[in-house]
Amino acid sequence: MWRELAPVGRHPDSGGYRRYAWSAADLECRAWFRAQAEARGLTYETDRNGNQWAWLGDPLAGDAVVTGSHLDSVPDGGAFDGPLGVVSSFAALDELRSRGVAFTRPLAVTNFGDEEGARFGLACVGSRLAAGQLTVADAHRLKDADGIALPAAMESAGYDPDTIGPDPERLGRIGAFVELHVEQGRALDLTGDPVGIASAIWPHGRWRFDFRGEANHAGTTRLVDRRDPMLTYAETVLAARREAELTGALATFGKIAVEPNGVNAIPSLVRGWLDSRAADQATLDAVVTGVERAAREYAERAGIDLDVVRESFTPVVEFEHALRDELAKILEGSGDTGRPVPVLGTGAGHDAGILSASVPTAMLFVRNPTGISHSPAEHAAEDDCVAGVRALADVLEGLACS
Repeated sequence: MWRELAPVGRHPDSGGYRRYAWSAADLECRAWFRAQAEARGLTYETDRNGNQWAWLGDPLAGDAVVTGSHLDSVPDGGAFDGPLGVVSSFAALDELRSRGVAFTRPLAVTNFGDEEGARFGLACVGSRLAAGQLTVADAHRLKDADGIALPAAMESAGYDPDTIGPDPERLGRIGAFVELHVEQGRALDLTGDPVGIASAIWPHGRWRFDFRGEANHAGTTRLVDRRDPMLTYAETVLAARREAELTGALATFGKIAVEPNGVNAIPSLVRGWLDSRAADQATLDAVVTGVERAAREYAERAGIDLDVVRESFTPVVEFEHALRDELAKILEGSGDTGRPVPVLGTGAGHDAGILSASVPTAMLFVRNPTGISHSPAEHAAEDDCVAGVRALADVLEGLACS
């Protein structure tokens, strides 16, 4: 499975993946998912929001155990973020069948659409729509860098955008959702464990900073006469690093748009996106407030106009303790080390976090030896991936076969 999926959407120059929602690469990934489902005799369906489902047992029976992740990527992303969870879900089902277990609850593997938000700027679109956390009106307003709206992109890919919206009936039939994901950090590498359990997802959000100055000639305009928003933006980037260090949070300016974007032109507009995350809400508020305060001070001093818009926000997500504890009990009972399975928090958002408001959810992490993620250098060793499959199979057996 891994060899079949690996070439899809891989850029020949960067070596990274560009599997953007509703693009040709995304459609190829979706075709791969359907082929995997049909090869296993599973009931395949696509829901009203374009999320894919592969069912073992009656989809309408209720109290189903669901596993899976996503197949899309960030720009030039790695091979493991998302796909490892989907591939491992199918592999775990194969493992359970080889064990000859008897299923007492329906089981499904899913691929949630547009988890990374690389094309339309909002993460977890598929799961947000299903959970009612993204309105139909707001979804219709989403546009990519070329001005293509989400409904138009879905329609061009062969999906009906008129059906999108909350899906409480479907979510009401799910008794538990377990997502396996490569760890996006080095906690497991430091403890020496191949697999861990998630405790919570840090609160996090994205803020857009629009710095507006005055376009002018780079070769004729005196430095003292310039209203250059790039300088104010640069000072704000440094301020974000300082605020993160002071508060113990994370703050990153990783995306920028410049107008007119000429080598010999002073910009009229610099638009930067801040991504910030912290272990608790108060700390997140403190770092973002500090960054905005510094940006406004720099802007006022330089004669730059500044607008700050919060584009997305996700509060802290505590995974259901009962399900989390059940996973720990299952894995500790099936392991041969006698050690408790590590329980760790994460600063990355996931579909499991979105669904947690509607469905009991849990997550498993597979060791990432370097901690690198959202990069072509993202990696997990084969032995650890196999350990992740076995752990997921043990969990699914404990939940769906008892």
